[in-house]
Amino acid sequence: MPGDHSARLMLPNRLLLVRQDFPDHGLADVCAETRRQLERSGFASRVRPGGRVAVGVGSRGIANIAVIVRGVVEYWKSHGFEPIVVPAMGSHGAATPEGQADVLARFGITERLMGCPVVSRGDVVSLGSTSDGIEVFMDASASAADALMIVARVKWHTTFDGGIESGLMKMLSIGLGKFAGAQKYHAHGQRLGLEHVIRTVGRHELASGKVIGGLAVVEDAHHQTAALEAVPAEGMEQREAAILALAKSWMPTLPSDVDVLIVDEMGKNISGTGMDAKVVNRGPASEYNPWPSLPSVRRIFVRDLHPDTHGNAMGIGIADVTTERLVRGIDWQSTRVNASSSGLPSRIRVPAYFASDRECLAWVAGTVGKSDFDEITYGWIRNTLELGRLAVSCNLRSTIARLTHVHVEEEIDVTWDSSGNLIPPSRVTERARS
Repeated sequence: MPGDHSARLMLPNRLLLVRQDFPDHGLADVCAETRRQLERSGFASRVRPGGRVAVGVGSRGIANIAVIVRGVVEYWKSHGFEPIVVPAMGSHGAATPEGQADVLARFGITERLMGCPVVSRGDVVSLGSTSDGIEVFMDASASAADALMIVARVKWHTTFDGGIESGLMKMLSIGLGKFAGAQKYHAHGQRLGLEHVIRTVGRHELASGKVIGGLAVVEDAHHQTAALEAVPAEGMEQREAAILALAKSWMPTLPSDVDVLIVDEMGKNISGTGMDAKVVNRGPASEYNPWPSLPSVRRIFVRDLHPDTHGNAMGIGIADVTTERLVRGIDWQSTRVNASSSGLPSRIRVPAYFASDRECLAWVAGTVGKSDFDEITYGWIRNTLELGRLAVSCNLRSTIARLTHVHVEEEIDVTWDSSGNLIPPSRVTERARS
């Protein structure tokens, strides 16, 4: 175990606090835009008067999710329908009805706050099979309703590149399939490709006649609600591809390659893989830097779990080193269930871990293959959703200077507490806006 002396030799004393000037596409009034999109959609005319409408909502930390879902609920109520909210989150929340209801409640989605029932069940109904022999499942409450719509963020998927990735079709298939569906779909995905499975299972769901459409949410690089679009069931697959192209153009990335990336927090509320695997450039089996168009990250140090992940450490296997405090905070039941349904057991392998941040960094710095420790480059982010402001090592100054959208705000000291843990510069925890 490295001592303080080796740690001082390997770690920088100063860092550059930098700001990335991503375009600001944030909507001025998310609630009003939600209602505007739904009123123009004509969804209400497609459901029998007074019918029950299930609104599927997932487990990601989507900005303004409670405001958006409340707007959807109010739309249906104002037209004389009976909306219910159902979790559409596959195996998340430890794949239990109570766990999934709790995930929604922590986002502010409760019966009291939404003004309608939140119905969380674990049972599913079978809708038959696709031409590939994949049995298709749907949440029992959603299937029993007169109509179903999905609220989902459209973004890149963390394990593959495709025409559609994470969004409405994925929520229809994997999200509403609950644990039974999520596990089977990911298993078939290893044989057929996950995009193929999402498309074919999603088409089968659409063909049931139960789905009337969805509300697509797009966020900008500041993790703000930037666009909302009511998408009808017919043409959903094609329209989602166009929305994904827009979403990808707004996705944030690191400003440069780094040898060591420090990540303050990871969790399921941040990404399905705890950290966005494309931001940190890791493959489905935690392969190093499989995405050639994205910045290279040689080593990853994750300091802690976000409290809203409730101990689910899916994605910890992406990291190269972590802390004892993170390991102590893992809820292995929910983590194992998630890994089982995803078919990616490597994502929950625990990396090397140490008692303090200082020991973690000293150890991992010795693995990057540079004998001159002054040449090691560092990046430091709060999490992979918030990249507008971050810290980088001073030896990246010339690289940063060549980037027109990145600006050095100040040079700061690296500080430690009495236990040898990093004290994050307060301004790294603030969201940057251009």
